[in-house]
Amino acid sequence: MQRQSHLLTLPNNPFFCFPESVGNYWSHPEHYSLREAGSLNNFNIHYVVSGKGYVEWDGKVHTLEAGEAVLYFPLQRQHYYSSKDDPWDIRWFHFYGTGLQDYMIERGFHKSQLWTVRQRSAFEQAHEDLLVEAETHRMLHPTKLSALTYAILAVFVEQAVPISGNKASSAGNRIVELLPLMQQEAAQPFVLEQWAEQAGVSPYYFCKLFRSVMEMTPMDFITRSRLQMAKQWLLERKDTNIGQIAEDAGYPSVSYFNKRFMEHEGMTPTLYRQLYGI
Repeated sequence: MQRQSHLLTLPNNPFFCFPESVGNYWSHPEHYSLREAGSLNNFNIHYVVSGKGYVEWDGKVHTLEAGEAVLYFPLQRQHYYSSKDDPWDIRWFHFYGTGLQDYMIERGFHKSQLWTVRQRSAFEQAHEDLLVEAETHRMLHPTKLSALTYAILAVFVEQAVPISGNKASSAGNRIVELLPLMQQEAAQPFVLEQWAEQAGVSPYYFCKLFRSVMEMTPMDFITRSRLQMAKQWLLERKDTNIGQIAEDAGYPSVSYFNKRFMEHEGMTPTLYRQLYGI
């Protein structure tokens, strides 16, 4: 059984946080999700109401039970699934927003993926309120959708505590803390040594650590960040030609930009603008 609502992604989002999708699965022992690193550019919280399921993280399989949740940052690999013997009743929402990554890192939410929510009823009610609004009105009241998303996030920020024994290493934390800045400066030339110095490690160890944390190379992350910027500009800057978009995103060669865009999006920048630039 399932309830779910997928919402439009706002190309020029004015809100601190906004839902991309929200839902509830139950009595669904086949529920399984595997998203490779870089495939989802928003936050994702899956919270267990009852039953149990499993999360694969850091090379281990972790059991999630009632009152526990998994939190994913943008672009992280995601692998979770329900128990077949005791299927979980799970509430989930994907969300994004301006400054949201800095907000979550400042509060230490990059230090673990697995959490216990102390006030279960408050989280479940806040999630139900958002789900009902999305099911009933879709995108008719975007301000309300944003407010209801923040209500869930506020409960989570106040009530979630990391599950013991699952904190990432301090060096791994430094990598995650650098991600917003790396995204912000992705259009600039990528100099590995400078980023390694900011993390306080050697270039070799920076690459090794980055791949361990993000399951992609630093350059893969920069490429995805550049293309994400380019996608947003293709929709927002309708009168700017493709060559200028490519250059602003860090690709002086428009042919190379088109090649990378096609590899990641399965279409040219021009077609992307035609399909989604409404």
